[in-house]
Amino acid sequence: MKSNQILVILAVFFAAISCQQKEPTDFAGLNKSKAWQLRLEDECTANWQQNWFKDGLISVVEQDENGMDLIAGPVNRDDAHHTVLWTKQSFEGDIKMEYEYTRTDSQIVNVNILYIQAQGIGKEGKGADITEWNAYRDTANMWKYYFYMDPLHISYAAFPMVNDDPENDYVRVRKYPTPSQEEFKNTEVLPAYFKTGLFQPDVTYKITVIKTGSKLYFNVNGNGDEKLFSWDLTEEQSPKQGRIGLRHMYTRSARYKNFKVWTK
Repeated sequence: MKSNQILVILAVFFAAISCQQKEPTDFAGLNKSKAWQLRLEDECTANWQQNWFKDGLISVVEQDENGMDLIAGPVNRDDAHHTVLWTKQSFEGDIKMEYEYTRTDSQIVNVNILYIQAQGIGKEGKGADITEWNAYRDTANMWKYYFYMDPLHISYAAFPMVNDDPENDYVRVRKYPTPSQEEFKNTEVLPAYFKTGLFQPDVTYKITVIKTGSKLYFNVNGNGDEKLFSWDLTEEQSPKQGRIGLRHMYTRSARYKNFKVWTK
C-alpha cells in the first residue's frame, strides 16, 4: 500500500473518531439549551384522551399511578391488531422529547416506533391534518403510514418479524413517504444499530430525542447503561411540522410516563 493511501485511511479513521467524541458534547449542549420552550407535559397517569387519540380499534390504553400502558392487539400478523397513539398537538421546527419507557411485553418479534412530526401528504385525499382521515386507520396497516405520511420514524425495542434470538434487537430510522413497496428500502436513514442490549422487559428507561434541521439524537438511559444514537439529516429528511405518534405493532406493549415536548 502506498504512503498516500495510508495517509488517506488514517485521516478518515481519525475524523470518524473525532466525530464520535464530539457527538455527546453536541447532544449535551442542545439538551441543556435555554431556547427550548415546553409545549406538552403529561404525567400519563390519568385521562389520556386529553392529550392523545388512538389508531386501531382492538388496542387498549390503561392508566394508573405508574403511567400509561399502550397495549396492541394480541394476534400476530393481523393488521387489525396494530396501534398508534397520537398527540392532539402538532409541533413545528426543532423539537425535543423526553419520556419514561418501560417494555411490558416479552416478545422477541415486531417493532415499537416513535413517529416524529407526522402529517398527511395530500395523496388520495389524505390531507396534512391526520384527524380528518382517522377512520381510514381504524385498521392501522403500516403501509397506510408509509404511503400517506411524512414523519421521521425511530424503531426501537425492535425485533425482526421472524426471530428467535432475544438479543437481536435494533434501532433504525426511516423517513416517509415511499411511493411503492419496491422503493421502501430508500426510506432508511443510516446508520442502523444492532444488538443494543437495551429495552429489557419491565425495566424503565429515560428516553430523550432531539431533532433539528440537520441532526437526530436518540439518548437512552436506564438499567445502569446510557447510550446515544445519532443520525445526520438532509433538509428533506427533517420534517417541518406534525404530530408525535407512539406505534406498537401487533403483540407489543409498553408503559409511558412523564411525556414532555419542547420546541424552540
